[in-house]
Amino acid sequence: METLNEFVSLSTVVAIIGIAVGAMLPAFAMGKAISSALEALARQPEAEKTITRTLFIGLAMIESLAIYVLVVVLIVLFRNPLLEYLLPGQ
Repeated sequence: METLNEFVSLSTVVAIIGIAVGAMLPAFAMGKAISSALEALARQPEAEKTITRTLFIGLAMIESLAIYVLVVVLIVLFRNPLLEYLLPGQ
């Protein structure tokens, strides 16, 4: 039973670290993308539509990465596939 408690505790800590990293890195990437888009708009205001469209597509790709990290972390928290090795009969 002690092994199970340690495993659940470790899984929780890893999930918290995963959420932290999975939220921070896409946030930094979004900030960099928005900053670069604003600089590009300041230099070439006539290319506003192209820059904005490309920015939104890039932001959607970055956000999908963050959502993917969230889904994986939730799977680790609530339905950990490695738990079957500790409790083979259940």
